[in-house]
Amino acid sequence: MPHVTSDTIFPGLLQKMSWDIFIQQFPDGAQRVTEIPDTFTAPPIGRRDEVISKIRTALPQTDFSDPAWGVLRSNDYSIEFGLGDEDVLYGITLHVRGSDAVLPQISKVLGVLELRAIDSWTGEFFDPAIAPHSLARWRSYIDEES
Repeated sequence: MPHVTSDTIFPGLLQKMSWDIFIQQFPDGAQRVTEIPDTFTAPPIGRRDEVISKIRTALPQTDFSDPAWGVLRSNDYSIEFGLGDEDVLYGITLHVRGSDAVLPQISKVLGVLELRAIDSWTGEFFDPAIAPHSLARWRSYIDEES
């Protein structure tokens, strides 16, 4: 049996636009993105090595051979972790592709980091109850563009 990868299950998917999740500190009282004050400046989320260590605690198979760009691949999804080049991190962008099996992985990362995120398709805070619908919208868009 041939080796199965994300590319064989979702041909070309890794080259297509991703569903993006933006992780950073947000004001504790904000329940919606519109409640974030215009004057809010996000504090650092930690040093790169600490953040990578936490992510690896949640998802040990994540490859951080490039410390600015982590990659997690499974048979039916991928997550790329955009950390940037600075030692002190203010946020992480998750570039997500694939099936709903990726959703618990996102929740694990948010839990271990004790942070919240913005879902690029809803424009609101990431909500595990709404995320399947948001991810489905992304997949529908990708299918239309193919």
